[in-house]
Amino acid sequence: MRAVVIERYGTADVMKLRDVPTPAPEAGEVLVRVLAASVNDWDWAMLRGKPFVARLLHGLLRPKVPVLGCDVAGRVEAAGKDVKALKPGDEVYGDLCLSGFGAFAEYACAPETSLARKPPGMTFEQAAAIPQAGMLAMQGLIDVGGVRSGQKVLLNGAGGGVGTFALQIARLHDVEVTVVDKAGKLDMLLAMGADHPIDYRTKDFTRNGKCHDLILDVRSTVRRWPARAL
Repeated sequence: MRAVVIERYGTADVMKLRDVPTPAPEAGEVLVRVLAASVNDWDWAMLRGKPFVARLLHGLLRPKVPVLGCDVAGRVEAAGKDVKALKPGDEVYGDLCLSGFGAFAEYACAPETSLARKPPGMTFEQAAAIPQAGMLAMQGLIDVGGVRSGQKVLLNGAGGGVGTFALQIARLHDVEVTVVDKAGKLDMLLAMGADHPIDYRTKDFTRNGKCHDLILDVRSTVRRWPARAL
C-alpha cells in the first residue's frame, strides 16, 4: 500500500509517498481502507518535533511514528479475532492517536473501540473532520465546562476546528456566545450564530471589563493538550 512516511523531523518537505506493507489486524482490531483523513495539531507537532514535548512522547532524535494521521474515515476491509461490533463493509470513522496513528495511508489498523459507524448521510470527508476537534469541544463545554442555558460563553480561538465545533454545540444550549479570533474569520463565525465578535488583534477581551460564565480557550491545542475550560 502507499503511505505518507516521515523519517526525520522537519516541515512538509520531509513527508514522502512510499510503498509500505499493508498492516494486518490483530485481535480486537479491524483493517480500514482509508477514504478520508484530516490534519490536526498532533500531526503538525509530530512532524516538526515541536513543541519539545512531542519529542518526549514520540522520539527524541527521530520520529517513532513513521505514518502520521489520527482522524480517519473509511470502510472496514477485514476484522481480527474477537471483533464483535464491526464487520467488513461497515463505514466507520474515529481517532487513531491511541492506537499508533497511521491515517495518512491507504489502509490503517485500529481497535474496534476506537471507531464508530459513520452515519449514512455524512460524507467520509465530513466524518474525518470530527473526532479530535469535536471531542475537544465536547470535553471543554460539556464534560468539564458543564455549559447551561442562559450562560455567557467566550470561545478564544473560535475560528479553528475545535472552536467552530464548540460554537455549534454552544448554540444548542441557548447561550450567549462571544467569539475571539482574527478579523478574517469573524464573518464566518457570525454566520454560524455567534453573538459578539472580537478581533484579538485590535481588542483584548481580558481588559474590556466584561465577565463570562465559561471561557473555552482553544487558541492553540498544540501548547495546551487537551483544550481547557476555565
